[in-house]
Amino acid sequence: MPVVAIFALQTASAFLSRLIPIVAPAIAEEFGWNGSSIGYLSASNALGGLVFLVAGSSLLRQIGGTRMLQLLLILGAACMGFFLYPSMGIALAVCCVMGMSNGAANPAGSEVLQRFSPPGMRNLMFSIKQAGVPLGGMMAGLFVPVVIALAGWRFSLFVFAFLVLLPTVLTWKLSAVLDETSKVEKRSGSWMPTMQSLRIFVAPLTSITQDRGLLKMSIVGSLFAVPQSCWFAFTVIYLVDGLGFSLSLAGVVFAVMQLGGVFGRIALGWISDYLRSSTATLSIAALFSAVTTVLLGLTTPEWPLWSIIVLALISGCTTASWNGVHIAEVARRSPPNLIAETSAGAAILVSVVNIVAPTVFAILVATTGRYDIAFLCVGVCALLVLVILPRDRR
Repeated sequence: MPVVAIFALQTASAFLSRLIPIVAPAIAEEFGWNGSSIGYLSASNALGGLVFLVAGSSLLRQIGGTRMLQLLLILGAACMGFFLYPSMGIALAVCCVMGMSNGAANPAGSEVLQRFSPPGMRNLMFSIKQAGVPLGGMMAGLFVPVVIALAGWRFSLFVFAFLVLLPTVLTWKLSAVLDETSKVEKRSGSWMPTMQSLRIFVAPLTSITQDRGLLKMSIVGSLFAVPQSCWFAFTVIYLVDGLGFSLSLAGVVFAVMQLGGVFGRIALGWISDYLRSSTATLSIAALFSAVTTVLLGLTTPEWPLWSIIVLALISGCTTASWNGVHIAEVARRSPPNLIAETSAGAAILVSVVNIVAPTVFAILVATTGRYDIAFLCVGVCALLVLVILPRDRR
């Protein structure tokens, strides 16, 4: 039951985040926003996750990981109603609040599974939890456009809110069993960020600078995050605006990309073990990520549909599947007593890039009026992985 509960909440959190770049084109069309606005909304969503990572550690200990995630999902579902107001400022604030559940999902799920998973099945349990991320994205790609086409985007917001609330309600009573809260935190009642929480934020960043190879591997993760965040944020709007796809068809392509992420994470892990080299696997992923990203920018309405679907599938298997191998390699290079800190430091760099990359991409599209140039720059970032990757002598 702990695995089922965390998997359901992780999927709901991913769905809440992934529906933004899919529903945003319909909202932008009615309110007269340009296509680059989706990049700002996606960046704001990533900012919400980073804000919670910095300021929410005390709340997580005080309330409990599962309960905190449930409360943030309820808050995110309630905030969807504010999309009805034609204000970009309100939309940015709403996306930021909705992104907070992403910041809570990993620490909450990891804390629970670390205590409840059998030692011989712990990796499998964590893998199942992580599969909820691309599964939530796949559900968003297939379900969101259909509901918008049938009921319009305004009514659809309430349907999406219900889908987020459903697993939250079903797992509500389990949090009393799953959570291990700190009595000290409960007595203090402190939830505002303190100097201690700021030190906790700085410590992971300093820990990854203690070894040159570890620092390079952390930078590699941030470079991989550039194409991943831009694919997630701009695939749908590019297919709709640039290639004339319907929102439903663009959602199918997005879902195929997410499906590739499910299989790709498992496949890259197997390849890494088979080759006994994480760097070789990450090099393969970087090369395919760069090629698929550049090709996406070169697509035209004359390209057959099957070629774009294959492109999205390959991208999902590489661009969106590097995370597991990268996290394992960061842990391998870390001092045994600093694995938690170095893993958090690498994750913070990725979170920052998830904010910056869609914003810069949106600015490039707004200033040049061309997606191909923006995707080319993203592809170059993926190729930089081949330069930065630390090489083992063996």
